Amino acid sequence: MDAINVEGVAKRYGPVRAIEHASLRVPAGQVVAVLGPNGAGKSTLIGMMLGLVAPDAGQVELLGQTPAEAAARGLVGAMIQQGELVPNLTVREVVGFVRGLYPESMPLDEVLELAGLTDLARRRTGRLSGGQTQRVRFAMAVAGAPRILVLDEPTAALDVEARRAFWMAIRRYAEGGRTVLFATHHLEEADENADRVVVVSRGRIVADATPAEIKRRAGGRTVRFRLGDQPAVGLEGLPQVTAVEVGGGFVTLHTADPDTVVASLYSTGLTIRDLEITTPALEDAFISLTAGGPAC
Repeated sequence: MDAINVEGVAKRYGPVRAIEHASLRVPAGQVVAVLGPNGAGKSTLIGMMLGLVAPDAGQVELLGQTPAEAAARGLVGAMIQQGELVPNLTVREVVGFVRGLYPESMPLDEVLELAGLTDLARRRTGRLSGGQTQRVRFAMAVAGAPRILVLDEPTAALDVEARRAFWMAIRRYAEGGRTVLFATHHLEEADENADRVVVVSRGRIVADATPAEIKRRAGGRTVRFRLGDQPAVGLEGLPQVTAVEVGGGFVTLHTADPDTVVASLYSTGLTIRDLEITTPALEDAFISLTAGGPAC
């Protein structure tokens, strides 16, 4: 059984098409990133998964149940961008209260440790920084040990060190077959932490693959090596080479098929030193996939 099954969902807000016939299946145990420009439909899609937004068409199932049923049974946890913490309570009291709402919850001290809040447990919520508040939201989302965890821009307001600690916590939480789905504007986070990337543009899912596969689709890979005093004549004629750049004692060959280019290089008789193969960044693929802007 899939952890998340989104089948042909659609949603409009008046003339605005937020999501149009999107389908998505997420097996248990995957960490999935949802990417898209502002207005692409990411938050609407996540809202439908959580039962906060009713689709105009299609359906959503979490572990074979409706989002409302899964939430009532403590199977899903969420960290969304909106919402204030209960004022005048300590971090420990807030997280402990939320933990008590679930039928099978994590030990409180374990939740606080996972979210990096042990040293802040006695601090009142009104005295927290933006990043500390975000960590409390994360603790509230995982307090019930949900089998599905949905996060909307989870590292907003976190500094670099806190973001690194957060993703270490996510990897720990995902161990044992738990499913994590997160939306983010930090493409490097998706590249480094997701098993799979789903790209949403103009209300549609335009890509769904591993980060490496999505980067490969962007093309533009290069093969670079030290040329030295050797002649570069004929390199532009090698199979799959689309452009050649020579400078500083190095040559760079542009291609969509670096394996073929490397094999051809070693048949030229040139001495190949300091060989490097580069792939485009996820940002390059993202820009290519979402060209055309947000949903209209």
